Amino acid sequence: MTTLLQSLLIAVRALRVNKMRALLTMLGIIIGIAAVIAMVAIGAGASKMISDQIASIGSNLLLVLPGSTTSGGLRTGSGGAPTLTYDDAKAIKAECPSVLEVAPMVRGSAQVVYGNQNWSTVIQGTTPGVLTVRDWPLVEGRNISQSDVDGASKNCLIGQTVAENLFGAEDPIGKIIRIKQVPFTVIGLLDHKGQSPQGQDQDDVIYIPLTTAQRKVFGSQFPNSVGAMLIQARSAEVLSSAETEVTSLLDQRHRIGPAKERDFTVRNLSEILAVSEQSSKVMSILLGAVASISLVVGGIGIMNIMLVSVTERTREIGIRMAIGAKQHDILLQFLTEAVLLTTCGGIVGMIVGVAGAMAVSRIMSWPTLISTQSIIIAFLFSAGVGIFFGFYPARKAASLNPIDALRYE
Repeated sequence: MTTLLQSLLIAVRALRVNKMRALLTMLGIIIGIAAVIAMVAIGAGASKMISDQIASIGSNLLLVLPGSTTSGGLRTGSGGAPTLTYDDAKAIKAECPSVLEVAPMVRGSAQVVYGNQNWSTVIQGTTPGVLTVRDWPLVEGRNISQSDVDGASKNCLIGQTVAENLFGAEDPIGKIIRIKQVPFTVIGLLDHKGQSPQGQDQDDVIYIPLTTAQRKVFGSQFPNSVGAMLIQARSAEVLSSAETEVTSLLDQRHRIGPAKERDFTVRNLSEILAVSEQSSKVMSILLGAVASISLVVGGIGIMNIMLVSVTERTREIGIRMAIGAKQHDILLQFLTEAVLLTTCGGIVGMIVGVAGAMAVSRIMSWPTLISTQSIIIAFLFSAGVGIFFGFYPARKAASLNPIDALRYE
């Protein structure tokens, strides 16, 4: 312990003698640590933002889209034919054991009017299960009920964006709005949801009963058809089973044989969104790896300066050896100097990195997530750089011949 303390005091004294050189040497470590912390914080923030957007859609989801149609030899894409019906949705919920909830949807846009205010927004006709599927709570009011759907009632739920633009600070519950000249009573206010992974404002929406949308708002020559179905499996473990059950049931209901092309498409949203999340995590790792290169460069700079220091202090080393210092004492002295350089640089780098990440978040409105774990790892890595790159110069100093060192000019 005494030897280590003496080595530390000698190291501090040696660094004070060459303050400018020590500061310039630490600069590489400061930049490296700051870059690692800032880049990891920015990458983690972006990853969390994508994860939150993915979670906002819902969990364990399947999306069922209607199939294509052929007209004049031209085939439309998915959704080109009204092949899905409300009856299909009810059958899926009743007959597929792996399915927890089904939300059939009819979607369109319309101008909505309240008093002297108006707003163009997305109108979705759906069923009570939509809030379960989307994991979307209400701030106040109540959900659409099954009796609303059965009776095609003129009740609606509105998102936060719609509420802000139509009502401002006024309480919307119980107020009458007009959708395509049809009066609707606001019975529920949806909680804030934010952007989707595609960048769409999920709060800019109004939910109305499915049958009301089909009969009174949008109309259709196929009254019972739906534009899509969102299906939630009971758990992530049975998601594949739910996909198989839904596909098999729709094949049976639509009389689709083995050689016949399906008139619907089932997509596993969890798999698609997991790929996006994994991509963001890989990007975070790459950002950290690129920033770590500057740490290696800083470490090489420390090794170079320490080699110069050994050359300059050769005579001092010879004197210490002549009065009884052992090889391990010299090794410890120079290794302590290298670790002290990188540790001081690491502390300053942590402060600069955290400040830089906060500045980026404030100035550019970019999400950052500063974790204690990344700061600790960066600090330990800086100390490790000092040991790794300081060992060779320290070993060279300890290996000097005392007599040759004393003769050195």
